[in-house]
Amino acid sequence: MIDLSVASGFVIGLVFGVVGLLSGFCLMSSLRDLWTSNDTRKIRSYATALAVAIIGTQLLVGTGLVNIGTSIYLQPSFSAPLIFFGGLLFGLGMVLANGCASRALVLLGKGNLRSLVVITVIGITAQMTLKGLIAPARIAFLDWTKTAPTAVSVPALLNTMGLDDTAARLIATLIASGALLIYAFSDKQFRRSYGQIAAGLIIGLLVVAGWAATGWFAADDFNPIPVASLTFVSPIADSVQYTMLSTGLALNFGIALVVGVLVGSLATATLTGRFAFEGYTSVTHTGRSLAGAAFMGIGGAMAYGCSIGQGLTGVSTLAMPSFIALAGILSGAAFAIHSRTRLLAFAFR
Repeated sequence: MIDLSVASGFVIGLVFGVVGLLSGFCLMSSLRDLWTSNDTRKIRSYATALAVAIIGTQLLVGTGLVNIGTSIYLQPSFSAPLIFFGGLLFGLGMVLANGCASRALVLLGKGNLRSLVVITVIGITAQMTLKGLIAPARIAFLDWTKTAPTAVSVPALLNTMGLDDTAARLIATLIASGALLIYAFSDKQFRRSYGQIAAGLIIGLLVVAGWAATGWFAADDFNPIPVASLTFVSPIADSVQYTMLSTGLALNFGIALVVGVLVGSLATATLTGRFAFEGYTSVTHTGRSLAGAAFMGIGGAMAYGCSIGQGLTGVSTLAMPSFIALAGILSGAAFAIHSRTRLLAFAFR
């Protein structure tokens, strides 16, 4: 019998791989275009995806179809310093590696062998941070700095001001998604970029599909699975571990998602004539990529997600920790992109 969560993860990943390759959807390249050439089309596509993800996710929650309260993003206690620092590392790393974790998967599908190195290092360092050598330090810092605030999400914060659940969720959703959509479609050039608009809409819907798949469609009271959606650092770590030690391990939504992205990207690259092997051009290029991948693996594990996992999926829950993680990612990327140091300047050669 086919595991519905695994099948769903593969299909969602497949679509992500196709769209990611055709559109170049990636937060790092969006920020680089914005801050180095004032091209806002990709960042507006990202804003569109986030708005759609928020609307769809909150609709699932409001109708009672999915309980995201059990997800990793809405835990009752969290460490803001750890999450922010993890996001900072991830943002720095994705610039050094010239792409985030999801982008590395997409590029590997089109023959970019640098991405194979990046993915492998992300997987290893994420496992080290979650369960290995770095885990004790991470856990100690988490225990030292974690807090249990009264409200862990924007709707919960509005609840403390006297609003009921429905009104709080509706107001938070309308304000967040409305602001994002106004920003996205206020630009004439973006309104004519039909490919980028479509990419934003589809990626946002994939986040919603992930929640629906794990929290409703594939939910099984006799075999419960974590409620999750698009995210890539932990799934890459699980995929590396599964590849090495498949005996005794089981396929899950995240591993299937990773495989689906690779297959979708490979098929699209082959059919469109974009497949071509690429490698490193210098020792410096290699070192920068390795450092960036390590930062993404460690940072993504600390922040409980990546530019997709926290930046889209996490924020779609309107969780406070996800906004903190996204702020860290943006800060790290901003420092790396705007830095005048020799090391970081190499990222754009």
